Amino acid sequence: MATAQDVRSPILTIDSERLYRGSAFGQRVVQDIEAQTSALSEENRVLEEQLETEEQELTNQRPEMTPEDFRNLADAFDARVQSIRRDREAKSRAIAAQLEENRDRFLNAAAPVLEAIMREAGAAVILERRSVFVSANAIDITEAAIARIDAVLGDGRPAGD
Repeated sequence: MATAQDVRSPILTIDSERLYRGSAFGQRVVQDIEAQTSALSEENRVLEEQLETEEQELTNQRPEMTPEDFRNLADAFDARVQSIRRDREAKSRAIAAQLEENRDRFLNAAAPVLEAIMREAGAAVILERRSVFVSANAIDITEAAIARIDAVLGDGRPAGD
């Protein structure tokens, strides 16, 4: 594999997805997001079981209630279900936003490293590898960039965490 210092080309390529997922920072973020998503899924499962139980209890009480009383309880139950659904969707969106924010942080921190590699290689541009139809593997700097970014950024946690 060629290092950034070995490459002499006006054009370099990078696999930005592999750069992110292959870096210590990206791996930590993906693990954190997967843990949060898993916890949210478990919370959703527990809530679903609770709501199914409540719904069954409400259905069982129906014969002993007036239609108006049942409608009031059913409407209250439905409102609660809708509120829970909105809360769950908001939590899911917050996790997705956190993933996007971390990706932006990573790319901002990676930019100076990529610029240094570009200068060392005498390149004028770095293109996304997936946008290039055919290229020599020698101009792909993804692995070199991962190594340098890991040296600069680590997993993105503040020192001492």
